[in-house]
Amino acid sequence: MSDLGTIAILFNQLAGRHRAQQMAASIADALKSRQISYEIFGDRWPGNVSGFCSVWIIGGDGTLNYFLNHVAGEVPPIALFKAGTGNDFAQLLYGDASLEDTIERVLNASPRKVDVGVCNGQFFVNLAGIGFDGEVVKHMNAIRWMGAFWGYYAAVIKVIMGFKEPVYNISIDEGPIQTKHLLLLLVSNAPSTGGGFRISPRANVEDGQLDLVTAEPLGRLKRLWALPKVRKGQHLDLSFIHHQPLRKISIIADREVKAQLDGELITGKQFDIEIYPAKFQFLY
Repeated sequence: MSDLGTIAILFNQLAGRHRAQQMAASIADALKSRQISYEIFGDRWPGNVSGFCSVWIIGGDGTLNYFLNHVAGEVPPIALFKAGTGNDFAQLLYGDASLEDTIERVLNASPRKVDVGVCNGQFFVNLAGIGFDGEVVKHMNAIRWMGAFWGYYAAVIKVIMGFKEPVYNISIDEGPIQTKHLLLLLVSNAPSTGGGFRISPRANVEDGQLDLVTAEPLGRLKRLWALPKVRKGQHLDLSFIHHQPLRKISIIADREVKAQLDGELITGKQFDIEIYPAKFQFLY
């Protein structure tokens, strides 16, 4: 395996309460024992990684999001190791595999092309959550010590009690504009967010499309009743939930709203979202 080339190991020093740095050392030991060349980057990442045979990122969804939106040049195949608050994309790729098993899988994997979404020029791998979900992530940022799942759950309950549904003008796949009053507006590339909330259980990162999930306005009690079903991915058949695949969507809100892209907050009134099929290669 020594002729693979040089692997770039990038870790987020703050991810997982500094767990990423310890994981980087363990991965380096595993590669060294196999006589595989690598370089480790912590506080200063290279702006261009085209000279490496692959990039191993240690962190969560936010770390991966940062990398995809800041790297320049051609990107070699990517591996992602769980060390963040939210690890939904790594969970999708590797399930519950241990660190040792994940290393072995990555070393023996052939690159697979994966779709990404783009919202207002920014990549996302899991989802773009407009309005309600943006408010959830804003509140979750203050309670990240609880972890992704429970922090997300607690933030959802807080937002449920006071969120007022915006009105959106929506155009899907360049079709006619529809005016909709919505509680939830989620555009997903992958099934999960928030440490295991299966928001879009039918989403597939290799199908060349995004999944739109919306919810009509609901009272507080109905919102609370629906929450466990949304968490388990059992909500798509509910009468007030609507789902459809798409490739492009334009959204204009009646006021400034928060939105989140893989946990990264943005604010605006207009959100133009589309799929970039087979944009990046991952090792899994």
